[in-house]
Amino acid sequence: MAAKKITKTTTARGRKQDRARVAGGQDYEVSYEAKKTGRSKSAVKKAVKKVGNVRKKVEKKLAKKG
Repeated sequence: MAAKKITKTTTARGRKQDRARVAGGQDYEVSYEAKKTGRSKSAVKKAVKKVGNVRKKVEKKLAKKG
């Protein structure tokens, strides 16, 4: 059985991208998550502070409306 090859994307500066995280200090990421979940930017920032920056946890917290 062959192992799956996982390709990691890099930014223009050669850094690894981590799409599994939400950068609470980056306005474009907060705006994207707010638009995606239908919540306000401040709700997204509060969720990131409360549960950390793991995207799945943030989205779960925002889905609970609290």
